[in-house]
Amino acid sequence: MNYFQYYNDKVIWITGASSGIGEALSVSLLKNTNSQLILSARNFEKLNDIVQKFNVQKRVLILPFDLENFNAEPLVQQVIQTFGRIDILINNGGVSQRAMALETSDNIEKKLFDINYFSYIKLSKSVLPFMIQQKYGHIVVMSSIAGKFGFYLRSTYSAAKHALHGYFESLRLEYEKEGIIVTMVCPGKVKTNVSINALTSLGKTHNQMDESHQNAMNADIAADKILKNIARQKEEVYIGGKEIIMVYLKKYCTPLFNWLIRKQSPY
Repeated sequence: MNYFQYYNDKVIWITGASSGIGEALSVSLLKNTNSQLILSARNFEKLNDIVQKFNVQKRVLILPFDLENFNAEPLVQQVIQTFGRIDILINNGGVSQRAMALETSDNIEKKLFDINYFSYIKLSKSVLPFMIQQKYGHIVVMSSIAGKFGFYLRSTYSAAKHALHGYFESLRLEYEKEGIIVTMVCPGKVKTNVSINALTSLGKTHNQMDESHQNAMNADIAADKILKNIARQKEEVYIGGKEIIMVYLKKYCTPLFNWLIRKQSPY
């Protein structure tokens, strides 16, 4: 079965769609399906470039907003008024961290949680009643392998990603009888601007690509793997290279994991 068939005739909302994995997901869906997309990020121009490139204005609603501070209800109402339904929500937008715990200010701690955790909750809760009414809905949550174990310079980012698992695993249990599917996606190293845009302790961008990301899986390959597993309605998915082994080592061989994790470069 061609897994892209899962997306045909569906209304799909992607946040963080202007770059990285989000852009790659958007491009793949536009190229390979007839789905209708809502593309969200802060940068309208970058979102519009995607739409113009594929000349798919009738299939796409550009809905820019800032994950740090937004009112979800008017956005959801605009989607419903435009397409009449929401079938798949892909919570993808976010920002990483490159800062020691003691050096990270309270304001940056809050910012990281607002973007990486609370925005996902706010948007998902606003979409959920419409999905329940439809008797179908698929919520995709872009976590990270940092949501499975902590790592250098990622304390608050990792905490926010851990929190997503607790929340959405609970939500899955509560609403699966209503036709709601929840897929947690845990990317490892993917070649995107995530390290460049990561926040330092003072809230400035890290402004350099980590070597581990420079040599990582391309975003378009990661996106296709993610889409394949969403279509399979997997509950939890790991995407990346050899670093994914660490998830299994922590679970099945903790002493080896503890030794190896201390040998890793923060970058």
